[in-house]
Amino acid sequence: MLPIAVLPIAGLLLRLGQPDLLDSASVAAAGAAIFSNLGLLFAIGVAVGLARENHGAAGLASVVAYLVATRGAEVLIAVPPDAVADLSGRARELAAAAYKTRELAKLSVPTGILSGLIAGALYNRFYDIKLPSYLAFFGGRRFVPIASGLAGLLLAGAFGTQWQRLEAGMDVLSRSVLHAGAFGLFAYGVLNRVLIVTGLHHIINNIAWFILGDYHGVTGDLKRFFAGDPTAGVFMAGFFPVMMFGLPAACLAMYHTARPERRRAVGGLLGSIALTSILTGVTEPIEF
Repeated sequence: MLPIAVLPIAGLLLRLGQPDLLDSASVAAAGAAIFSNLGLLFAIGVAVGLARENHGAAGLASVVAYLVATRGAEVLIAVPPDAVADLSGRARELAAAAYKTRELAKLSVPTGILSGLIAGALYNRFYDIKLPSYLAFFGGRRFVPIASGLAGLLLAGAFGTQWQRLEAGMDVLSRSVLHAGAFGLFAYGVLNRVLIVTGLHHIINNIAWFILGDYHGVTGDLKRFFAGDPTAGVFMAGFFPVMMFGLPAACLAMYHTARPERRRAVGGLLGSIALTSILTGVTEPIEF
């Protein structure tokens, strides 16, 4: 939940910085910086959430795995000939680098989630490992970033060498969901509501918000929306208005229907969880 919790403030900063509001490039850039590094945020959030006692060493290990995986994949990704056609010298190098940067952006969130899962699992497995005396300094929690770096190298090899197949699979998934129209949106909404009881709704949310679709190299309904894609936003339409207005209004209704002698106590509880829904998008305290 940690990475999801930063999205409201990122969206607010990005919107407030636009010319029709504060007209501040620095404020807009601050919001854009969060969206540009969502993969890293997911890596840290997932790892810390899975680790015993939510230890920060797992977060550091996830950063190591993420950086190794993304930089390694960048080197291994093959640039298709048509991406650098009719170019030579420095222009060809820049075009190849731009292609790899654009393709890596599609991998950012999935790589971050996988890095977090790996780092969290490795921390839980090796946080108390004992090494020989001459390697004792690298024992315990210090061993986890090392193991995570090696795991990141495997991720880099998988993503870098199999990128064409991964990209084709992502494109097929995007087209099938987007072309399903109203039925696809209905199925997404139903699955989200059904899975929220188990917490597995974050899986389909991450696919819809950060992977589906492509707009000038930007993927995901949420990121495409803030990049100006006129077709984006359909997978968020039933979420943020409900989080920011619908469920807080339900809290207000519950407050007004409470017994008069209990309204003070109920108001404090409902007010806090309504504010949580508005600011962070965490709705489970209201719904359950």
